[in-house]
Amino acid sequence: MRFWLIQSLNGLALGGLLFLLSAGFSLIFGLMRVPNLTHGAYFMLGAYVGLSVLNAGHGFLAAALTGAAAIAILGGLSERLLLRRLAGRTLSQVLVTLGIAFIIADASLMIWSGDPVPLPVPEALRGVMPVAGVFFPKYRLAVIVVSAALAAGLWLLLERTRLGAMIRAGVDDTEMARGLGIPVPKLFTIVFCLGAALAGIGGVLGGPILSVYPGLDMDMLPFALIVLILGGAGNLLGAFAGSLFVGFVYTFGQALLPDLAYVILFLPMVLALVIRPQGLFARRAA
Repeated sequence: MRFWLIQSLNGLALGGLLFLLSAGFSLIFGLMRVPNLTHGAYFMLGAYVGLSVLNAGHGFLAAALTGAAAIAILGGLSERLLLRRLAGRTLSQVLVTLGIAFIIADASLMIWSGDPVPLPVPEALRGVMPVAGVFFPKYRLAVIVVSAALAAGLWLLLERTRLGAMIRAGVDDTEMARGLGIPVPKLFTIVFCLGAALAGIGGVLGGPILSVYPGLDMDMLPFALIVLILGGAGNLLGAFAGSLFVGFVYTFGQALLPDLAYVILFLPMVLALVIRPQGLFARRAA
């Protein structure tokens, strides 16, 4: 029982990080129909920016906010200066985002070296605390709480605000949204900045758990792709459910069958593509 509870909590923590990575990825693809292959690099770069802020003597909150802001700016510039010029040319957009990911990876290696570095855990969140009879790291519990709070805030933004209504309209039917007078190009930039910011803050939050190292970008990108396929493009609740599902599957797969962990992880994706290509957790058409 102790084993199952601890691994379930680990699965929740990983699922929370995957949601921060995948929610923006899903919204960007749902609205712009571009699989942003830079998203894993945004996650890694956010962690490196946070590490630099921490090394400069600032607090963890400042590191998280700076990481989110820096990656949001980078994402906005990429969309405005590059991807917008390639509108309708999907292959070119994919190649550009992949190229940006390689540039970020090489630049990070040059600036921060190739050694894996864990971000330090905030002083107040060090140690463990009892949870249902077991002791679990405080920081991982904090990651679960923060990820849930950000998920709730993002849901409120999309479901209870005018901006969210415009984003949902753009995801459902971009051409109709244009016809209704919604400024779709501006919407593209806002969603791209939002998705990049979520990846950046996810990288900072994941730094104490995963560490930050060259190759983290390509380690995390497949998770985002799997969540996108399971949850459906542009579907926030699908991204949330898919992230938790992947978090649990990967955590228990690593613990129980480490040699088959990736088989267990990718098998649901293959089945989803065959059985329900629009996503296992996607909304069914009315």
